[in-house]
Amino acid sequence: MKLEMPPFQDARLLVIGDVMLDRYWHGVATRVSPEAPVPVVRVGNREDRPGGAGNVALNIAALGSATRLVGIVGKDETGEELSSRLNAAGVYCDFLESVDKPTITKLRVISQHQQLIRLDFEQPFQLPDRAGLQDKAKSLIDDTQVLVLSDYGKGALQDVSELIELGRSRNIPVIVDPKGTDFLKYQGATLITPNLSEFESAVGPSSNEEEFMNKGLRLLRDLNLDAILITRGEHGMTLIRPDSPELHLPARAQEVFDVTGAGDTVISVLAAAMAAGDGLADATALANLAAGLVVGKLGTAAISGPELRRAVLAEQDSGQGVMTAEQLQIAVHDAKAHGEKIVFTNGCFDIIHAGHVGYLAEAKQLGDRLIVAINNDESVRRLKGAGRPINPVERRMAVLAGLEAVDWVVSFAEDTPEPLLEALQPEVLVKGGDYTLEQVVGGDFVQSYGGEVKALEFLDNCSTSAIMEKVKEVGE
Repeated sequence: MKLEMPPFQDARLLVIGDVMLDRYWHGVATRVSPEAPVPVVRVGNREDRPGGAGNVALNIAALGSATRLVGIVGKDETGEELSSRLNAAGVYCDFLESVDKPTITKLRVISQHQQLIRLDFEQPFQLPDRAGLQDKAKSLIDDTQVLVLSDYGKGALQDVSELIELGRSRNIPVIVDPKGTDFLKYQGATLITPNLSEFESAVGPSSNEEEFMNKGLRLLRDLNLDAILITRGEHGMTLIRPDSPELHLPARAQEVFDVTGAGDTVISVLAAAMAAGDGLADATALANLAAGLVVGKLGTAAISGPELRRAVLAEQDSGQGVMTAEQLQIAVHDAKAHGEKIVFTNGCFDIIHAGHVGYLAEAKQLGDRLIVAINNDESVRRLKGAGRPINPVERRMAVLAGLEAVDWVVSFAEDTPEPLLEALQPEVLVKGGDYTLEQVVGGDFVQSYGGEVKALEFLDNCSTSAIMEKVKEVGE
């Protein structure tokens, strides 16, 4: 699967859910209190960040998407601060105000990058507090491409089924971050994104992967969902759909500092990517990449569009270029598992010319990934005679790997690439030059398992031999 950055700037999303303010007090703890066996923290820095559904909306806005947020706050300074911070970040807030309950606040005391204690200031919101929430949703839904429901069990989404029906009645995908053990209230949503603990709380633990999948599929049917995305901590995440094989993506984090807000990042990037036009599998892969970035930070943190773009570009560069045959087998297996079509071509590619470049660009159009297999130096000498190759195999591979159309380059020592074809089994075998289909080496084998064989002519009547003859003429 090749990650690409979707046009987040074209996406419009509505987030509804439990909003809160996350407070962080940072300090140094060097001694134990004489009053009780607890550390004494000398607070040196204080930081406030939007949390809950506010963090979801903040993440979406940081990607560059138009974001509107509906939730409940208290009629207090904390609610005003939360609105101010979100508006400053580009989130349009349309909050209900409770007259007798405070804005939900979570205070974390941190020392040496470790949470020592968390203090929660909250009272669950009741029916009078959420009066008018449906009206706000109806007034904003028609200019929305994806509806995100962020449930933290604080009361804003007690009528979640009505919001799901509102979105689906307008053919708008509804993505839910669930809470609790009763998932029946999310019936009819497009997608839910529980973590492993939440999933097992609803369906029970699984002793193996087969049981895990069966429970996921049963939950899909029972809730009439299109998909479930389960985040599994260090084991990555798994996307379950009714008519497709499971998509499992390994965890991407190199070092984990704090998982706070990681679920918010997943649903934010997933929803924004879908609103920007990505399919579910591509959006999931992008969300997995973003989750790997956010757990490397401390506390709730938004992944910006430029930050994610850099990670996508780095990802595009990895797993490509020059590979050994063994590495290529792994890469091809992974690409096929994600539905990508493999195109294979081979040759000496001694002096890369315009004909090669045009031919390889045309070959790439026949599939998703292009493999170029080249004869190593000994193989070229056997085929072309003394004095060849002009360029050693390392240089030929480096030039080919630099071409935009080429995904993978591999060398082989045999006279033909047939052992590689048997190991990789590409969907399309392409040969350039004046070849008929019957003359393409390995063509019979590729066709035997249902693959295609194509013969393409080099552009501009270019050839390495003709270039060498021209060089000789100039030298004379």
